[in-house]
This record gives sequence, structure tokens and C-alpha cells, in this order.
Amino acid sequence: MNLLIFTDLDGTLLDHGDYSHGEAEEGLARIRSRQIPLVFTSSKTRREIERLQEVLGIRDPFIVENGAAIFFPDGYRGFRIPAGVRVPPYTIVRLGSNYVEIRRFACRLKERFHLIGFGDLSAEEIELLSGLPLEQAALAKEREFTEPFMIDDESRIPEMDRIALSDGFKITSGGRFFHLTGAQQDKGRAVRLCASVFSQNTGDGLLTIGLGDSANDLSMLKRVDIPILIPHPDGSFEDIELLNLKKAPHPGSRGWNHAVLEVLDRLEGWSTSG
Repeated sequence: MNLLIFTDLDGTLLDHGDYSHGEAEEGLARIRSRQIPLVFTSSKTRREIERLQEVLGIRDPFIVENGAAIFFPDGYRGFRIPAGVRVPPYTIVRLGSNYVEIRRFACRLKERFHLIGFGDLSAEEIELLSGLPLEQAALAKEREFTEPFMIDDESRIPEMDRIALSDGFKITSGGRFFHLTGAQQDKGRAVRLCASVFSQNTGDGLLTIGLGDSANDLSMLKRVDIPILIPHPDGSFEDIELLNLKKAPHPGSRGWNHAVLEVLDRLEGWSTSG
């Protein structure tokens, strides 16, 4: 049985306050030593994820901007990716809208809803709002598919979402911002397609694990065999209920580490006993 792990980043593998992965080192080391693919599945941009992969020494496929696209590195395990388009150094499976189209629509709603998107902000302003270091805030501005935004009156989000859906877009809620995305994309669809590529290329049984902490992770958690919910910094959990859902005991990287090691220990115990 081959394992495949999908993980959200902010508030899950990365701590909410300082974006540290420091307490996840043991779990990450176990994953690397077992050569288990770790697919980052995040609202972050391609450039943000590339930087984090460099830091962690990971070269696996990744899913960007809330399921907008899957990036498979060139030559990855010799995989064939029929639905992908090669844009070196990747083969890309695209599910989301073009950023130009997203920004055009966001600008239409700007005055009516007092919307402020990342495209309206400098890297310095994003740094202040997000807590990201300035260099990472600049990478967060390099959008390709979606627009994170804020509005004064969040009670108007359902009204905005109805308008967005009529134009082929939708709104999702993340940890700090709302996100304007293509209507046909979500993390769950991207996870399903990514897992399908692995299954088609390995020919063996595949067991999927998913970790997330917020509402926009629900579609991902529904698509995996072992869904794991990470608590918020105050210890509360997103209102997500799934039949086989596991809940980590701690927020952020500490909870991620605990949950990953617990699942891997159990699976390896079953393998040994079998």
C-alpha cells in the first residue's frame, strides 16, 4: 500500500502566528525517510510553495491557490500526466480561472462592497495584514489564479458570492482572508485528480491522508481516506464533521507532527503485524 499525504499549510503545517514549521520536524523527517509524497495543498502561490519546498528539502507535486492548479515537477518519478500541459520546469493541471479575469471581476465589485484585494496592496501592506515577512509577502502578491481580499461588512459575503457564481466565480473563506476563485476549482477536486495520477502511474493500492484546519479544507478532507483536522490557535475546531475524521490534540505544527506520527506508527504497526 502506497501512502500519499496532502496538507494545508497556514495554521496546519505552519503555525498561525509566525508561520513556523519548527515543531513538525520529526514528522517531516519520517516522511522524507519513507519517501512518502507530501503534497502541499494551500491557498499560497506557486512562488511561496517553491520557497517552502526549498527550505524543507521537498520536491513533490503541489496544489496552489485553493485547488486552482496542480504542479508536477519535470520528470517526477517518471509519471505520465495525460491532462497536464508542460510549462518547464513543471507539467501543470489547471482547474482555476486566469488571474486577469479574477482581478477584472474583483474591480467590478470594489466600490459596491468596499473590497480590497491583494492586487490593490503593496508587499509592505500585505506584510502588516498577514504577519508574513516582507519577502514572503512579495511572493504572496504573485497571483496566477485567485485573489485574497477583505471587505468592511462580512455579512455581505453571501450576496457577493451569489453575484460571483453568476459570473463563473465563487468565494471561499481562509484563515485570514476571503478568496475569489474560479467556480470549478476547489482543493477536493485537485486532490482527487492528483491522487488519480499517482494511482495510474504506480498501479498499486493508494492510501491518502489529508490535514487541514479551516472551512476551505473541507473538500480536501472529504476526498482522502484518513482526514485529520487541526485545531485553531485557541484550541477550537472548525465546524467540520466527517464519519472517520481524526482531530489533532494541538494547533499548528505541533498538532500536525503528533497526528502524522500517530497515523504512520499505526499503519506501520499494521504492516508489521500483517
